Amino acid sequence: MYSHAVTKVGILGASGFTGAELLRLCAAHPDFDVVHAGAHSSAGSAVSALYPSLLGAYPDLNFGGSSPDDVAGCDLVFTALPHGESQALMPALLGQTGCVVDLSADFRLADAELYPRWYGAPHSAPALLAERAFGIPELFGEQLPGAHLIAAAGCYVTAAALALAPFVRGGLVEPSGIVVDATSGVSGAGKAATETTHFANVDGSFTAYGLVNHRHTPEIEQALDGASVIFTPHLAPMTRGILATSYARPLPGRITDSDSANDVLQNFYREAPFVRVVDSPPSTKQVTGSNMALITARVDPRTGWLIVLSAIDNLVKGASGQAIQCANLALGLDETLGLPLAAVFP
Repeated sequence: MYSHAVTKVGILGASGFTGAELLRLCAAHPDFDVVHAGAHSSAGSAVSALYPSLLGAYPDLNFGGSSPDDVAGCDLVFTALPHGESQALMPALLGQTGCVVDLSADFRLADAELYPRWYGAPHSAPALLAERAFGIPELFGEQLPGAHLIAAAGCYVTAAALALAPFVRGGLVEPSGIVVDATSGVSGAGKAATETTHFANVDGSFTAYGLVNHRHTPEIEQALDGASVIFTPHLAPMTRGILATSYARPLPGRITDSDSANDVLQNFYREAPFVRVVDSPPSTKQVTGSNMALITARVDPRTGWLIVLSAIDNLVKGASGQAIQCANLALGLDETLGLPLAAVFP
């Protein structure tokens, strides 16, 4: 029988969408007990007042402060803060807790010199970049056991990297000229409404953004061992989900048809509980609310191009669920604990 050992959990940035999703998923985790939910603007108010959907799980939990001292004594801390805030807090935060899983982009890039170009400012704690583990368990799982600082990968990065890594790592495709077209639901932009995410502007519309210079580009290339990628994100009028369609040129004689391409995926993810290789093109509805990634591949016999499609829930496998999966592995737990395999339908 499984023995329950309580892990005291703190969440900084708990009032945003990824923070709320962390609260929802932690409520179903047999080992995790959320003892602090930090939120700047909502401090002092009840979690259930902002998110009535969490009333049953957290009837008495109030939002508190977001300083390292607020989570002192926690075994595990999730930071779901705006970019720039985690790197400022992290040196002090690591001294207050056993493991930190950061959901921002603050520690995702291993090269500190990339931050001024892609994020507009130098990194304030570059020494910590060498210590962090990169959080896509299926691809970088060997970094996670015992890790004290984990940078959970971005949602677009997760969808694209899970689709393409088996082919890149296997030396089966050209490592340059890879194209990733990916579409996200509006929740990927965060809780605060903007001109581009306001309902009236998103409803009934479909648009591309961040052309040529989207900040997830170097993270995708890093996850694909330095491959050269053209990345174009799109915004769709839906709340959750990412569908990524990725294109790569197979090397001669390596992948002959769609069946052999899907065999590569099947062999690579044979032991991965949250990745399924499917026959039909996956949809975002098939993964909503779950920590699953659904992937399929095709080889176009006319052009010779490899096409790989992947679907994830951007708030679960693309953010909070993946963060919990990483934390499970860091703490020596079964990586599936507390994480839903079944999607919500309809």
